[in-house]
Amino acid sequence: MQDPTTKKHSRPSPPTVQAVLLHAAIFGKGGSLSGYTPRPVPRDAMNEDAVLLDLRRRAHNGSPQALYQLASALVVRHELDEAFTLHRRAAEAGLANAQIEYARMLMYGVGCDAEPVKAAEWLLRAETVGSPIASYFLALIALGGRTLPRDGRINERVLRAVRADYPPALRAAALHFGRKAHPSDQLRCLQLLERAAGLGDVVAARLFVERLVRGEGDTPQPEAAHELRVQLRARGIGALPDIAVPEFVRTQAAPGMFEMEDVMQPVELRLQSARPHVMTVDGLLSADECRLLIANAESHLQRSRTVDPETGLPVSQEIRTSSDAAFDAILEDLALRAVQLRMAIAAGVPLVHAEHLVVLRYEPGQEYRPHRDYRPLSSIERDRPGAGNRLRTICVYLNDVEAGGQTEFPVAGLKVEPRPGRAVIFDNLHPDGSPDVNSLHAGLPVERGEKWLATLWLRQAPYRAF
Repeated sequence: MQDPTTKKHSRPSPPTVQAVLLHAAIFGKGGSLSGYTPRPVPRDAMNEDAVLLDLRRRAHNGSPQALYQLASALVVRHELDEAFTLHRRAAEAGLANAQIEYARMLMYGVGCDAEPVKAAEWLLRAETVGSPIASYFLALIALGGRTLPRDGRINERVLRAVRADYPPALRAAALHFGRKAHPSDQLRCLQLLERAAGLGDVVAARLFVERLVRGEGDTPQPEAAHELRVQLRARGIGALPDIAVPEFVRTQAAPGMFEMEDVMQPVELRLQSARPHVMTVDGLLSADECRLLIANAESHLQRSRTVDPETGLPVSQEIRTSSDAAFDAILEDLALRAVQLRMAIAAGVPLVHAEHLVVLRYEPGQEYRPHRDYRPLSSIERDRPGAGNRLRTICVYLNDVEAGGQTEFPVAGLKVEPRPGRAVIFDNLHPDGSPDVNSLHAGLPVERGEKWLATLWLRQAPYRAF
């Protein structure tokens, strides 16, 4: 697939403050469509009720646009069952926006049981009448390789959304070009991040700043970076950790080519221990991808919990003192999904076997004492028992740690040093499916600085719907 950029300039200029802040309320911090995330209750509840009443009056005659607007308002109020019915009516009447929202509810089981195959059918309808956003979500589904084939149509669909300036697609394409060595591709990465930031994608703005500071893709632009950082700081958004991954394997496609097949390339693993089975690979993720994970996780961090072996319920315990953010499928965009697919491919397990992505932060003194990742029977019974137990774990370090924070495997006498982009992969079960008690491991206390880590737990059978 050829170069998706349409603007040709040798040096990107910083996005305007007004553009970033004006659109942030529409797209949200992650750059996704407004949808099913909790929203603050307006102070003027009476005015909100009046607006809703007006929307009901306009929808009474069955106008597809009015039905869609009422359904969208009900989603914000978490009245999801009625919203689902209204979106379906508008979708059946042929409104593409409603077809997309109805499909998304079917994808994630919002107001209904999850039906990804049916969701894909409705997205195909919307794509047929020219919706690039429908194409984007079809590409997102196809990355899982379960509901739709993982083929070249993914590239075509992403580029369609890129050319329509859909921010999540711009960001995903930017990270793809950021893994390529040619200077023109590095500049494309910068340009795409700029375009997404100008459309209100705050995550893209943060990645853009980091590249401007370091001169990644162009000469350093410290003044432009400072200006944008001031704008972000005014919204309570700070700087990302200083991250560099010089050794990551760059994409080998020709300059200007967009080929997401790169995500599925095998990597060379290094055996660190046979009992337990532990492997590592350096540079699995690029600096952009490490920054992406941190930028998406920060606002969702909560105190980490562990599974109580007797009840199977998550509880806070002193064994684990970090904070983390677990990404429900509805919070995933194409860029996050591509990173997870890269992790799953490295671990040798299909992406649909993965539980939710978890990003963790360890501050000084925080740790995860010796533990095993396989789950007690009571926990499995509460969480998709058909997927079985946790077969394998892959963790990727996202930043440099000043001191401490190693991952220790006591039985093997092994300590893995945290390094940005480095992955550690280990088995939790024996080949016959029985728990491997030798898989005992620990996140040692951080002595100075902080440690960011991304984790995927991979089950024995499919866990995800798509």
